[in-house]
Amino acid sequence: MKILVTGAAGFIGFHLSRRLLNDGHTVIGLDMINDYYDVSLKEARLKQLEPFDHFSFVKIDLAARNEMEDLFKQHAFDRVVNLAAQAGVRYSLKNPHAYISSNIVGFTNILEGCRHSKVPHLIYASSSSVYGLNTRMPFSVHDNVDHPISLYAASKKSNELMAHTYSYLYNIPTTGLRFFTVYGPWGRPDMALFLFTKAIQEDRPIDVFNNGKMKRDFTYIDDIIEGVVRVMEQVPEPNPDWDGNAPDPGTSPAPYRLYNIGNNQPVELMDFIKAIEDALGKEAKKNFLPMQPGDVPATYADVASLSTATGFRPDTDINQGIKNFIEWYTAYYSS
Repeated sequence: MKILVTGAAGFIGFHLSRRLLNDGHTVIGLDMINDYYDVSLKEARLKQLEPFDHFSFVKIDLAARNEMEDLFKQHAFDRVVNLAAQAGVRYSLKNPHAYISSNIVGFTNILEGCRHSKVPHLIYASSSSVYGLNTRMPFSVHDNVDHPISLYAASKKSNELMAHTYSYLYNIPTTGLRFFTVYGPWGRPDMALFLFTKAIQEDRPIDVFNNGKMKRDFTYIDDIIEGVVRVMEQVPEPNPDWDGNAPDPGTSPAPYRLYNIGNNQPVELMDFIKAIEDALGKEAKKNFLPMQPGDVPATYADVASLSTATGFRPDTDINQGIKNFIEWYTAYYSS
């Protein structure tokens, strides 16, 4: 297949592109390579993709309407996987306009491209952050998510609503994937695992929010990619049993689906830190702080819908996943 992967220089986009290329697909990788975090890391990821002769890279801002229109005119994509977005819950409190430009305007351009090119299946990244103030665990795609607590989360919820509208109006099959705290080699420098590892190695204290009383459904990157690849093959169809009197948020009378991709095993933050300490052979200096605005105390994914649809359920052990990251981090930054 010919596949457009947006955010190809990003953490998940890079891993997905490499997997798809190894599987023999043609990949057009799109990224604007902004400076939200270390540009050299993004460039290093892209260098890993350059040897594939069926990979090509385009540097485009999703919000650039004319350039996006031209891209869709030039290619007939069999799949579009939208992973490009302005990420980060805390950063959305500082720079809200970046989220509107990339996550709302940019996603509109993706939807319009898919509409006019009649793309057979759009897969896009949502986030566990959409669950916001929900407290019933585990989080299910069949629950309403109407109370986000960060603009980042609101932008991802908006993507789901926008995708549904296009699925309903134009019969575009769309699948939204709610990722749960993704980690692993080549990970983002603004994420906890990267920040903690760097600080511990440099003998600096780590910030432990909510005094360590947090749980996260940490999901290893290989599990995320396996889930995405399997979902790509599952082109959604209308749910014939959908009932407007008791609307199911996870399905629709349109060709629309939502799935959680999480490890289905929440880990205490202090246990997460202990696993990093064990892998590094060094104890962390801890700076205990209150809960930060926009954060939630726990995440926990119900992956029953994903498992039923694809036969796959993430299961990488946190200790093994962290060990793999530390090995990559040590090798990358010592070279």
